[in-house]
Amino acid sequence: MGHIQEPFLDSLTNSNNNEEGNNLIIFVGGLSDEEKEVNVFDYAKRAQWLRAAVLGANDGLLSTASLMMGVGAVQKDTKIMILTGVAGLIAGALSMGIGEFVSVYSQYDIEYAQMKREGNESKKEKLPNPFHAAVASALAFGIGAVVPLLGAAFVEDYMMRLGVVVGVVSLALLVFGGIGAILGNAPFMKSSLRVLIGGWLAMSVTFGLTKLVGHDGV
Repeated sequence: MGHIQEPFLDSLTNSNNNEEGNNLIIFVGGLSDEEKEVNVFDYAKRAQWLRAAVLGANDGLLSTASLMMGVGAVQKDTKIMILTGVAGLIAGALSMGIGEFVSVYSQYDIEYAQMKREGNESKKEKLPNPFHAAVASALAFGIGAVVPLLGAAFVEDYMMRLGVVVGVVSLALLVFGGIGAILGNAPFMKSSLRVLIGGWLAMSVTFGLTKLVGHDGV
């Protein structure tokens, strides 16, 4: 009986191993490339539009707020401060959109040329889309730029207006930094604080230097 059980157990073990191996082969080999990409999400594929959107929002927020803070350092009039922000929003959104389009289109041309040399043009649809990146960047810039404008639009007192702008911009920086960290699977706190500190630095330097230039009458 012992002679019967031992081969039987060996065959059962081998059978289980084979079944596991076959299942693994079926699971991996039976999936198409597209299904594998769905099952195993690659965060790097978010990089193109995520970079355009997050950078656009941060640029819109910081550049517009810094412009408003800089003008606010030498001009206490609310209308002038708001007009400066609106001009910064329009010019910045157009600049970001066009710059992103040119940059991504250059990347597209380089990668597509490489695909043609390798005879691998079937994957052309996986290349970055310049139009999507440009629109995402321009819209994100506009969304970011609206934040300090709304913060300053309804406050008449000069000092309070500056404080409100800094407050709402700081909150928005934390939110944008957190969103970027979540979508990019990056450390939440580190990403948020990095964006916040950078924003404070940009606004304070712009305010200080403009105040200095305006005080010296240059």
